[in-house]
Amino acid sequence: MRKAVGEGVAGAALGLLVMVGAARGAAAETQVERGKYLVTVIGCSDCHTDGSFAGKPDMAHFLGGSSVGFEMPGLGYFYGSNLTPDAETGLGKWSAKEIVTAIATGMRPDGRELAPIMPWRGLSHLKPKDAQAIAAYLNSLPPVHNKVPGPFGASEKPTAPYFKTVAP
Repeated sequence: MRKAVGEGVAGAALGLLVMVGAARGAAAETQVERGKYLVTVIGCSDCHTDGSFAGKPDMAHFLGGSSVGFEMPGLGYFYGSNLTPDAETGLGKWSAKEIVTAIATGMRPDGRELAPIMPWRGLSHLKPKDAQAIAAYLNSLPPVHNKVPGPFGASEKPTAPYFKTVAP
């Protein structure tokens, strides 16, 4: 009986150690890893990686912007921007705080609002820590030099393909 009780206590202790180890492993997730996870589950690459709309994303230029955009009737034509830290064509000149502000409020550093198709209203509900993790992840990406088309106003002629959205 004593042996059975001892084995039971040892088993429980081992189980507790495994649970504590798993919790520590989860807590050890870095900010960049958390950002990568969030960018993946949110689906940022759907609009911001060329080829995604055709089912063949160009992973060599991940989050480097899209050459296919959306028409928003009465507003214009918008293309998924380059989210990599390229200083000329991406977010390389944006601070982490400016990226977090854009995610949370839809406002760019220059005061303009993000394209209406960008789901910043939903993203504004992220915890600040998660928005900061996304900014850290985007800043950790290799820069992709890629200037996307547009945006084009409603009366302008776009120079690249786009999806036509039809308002109800």
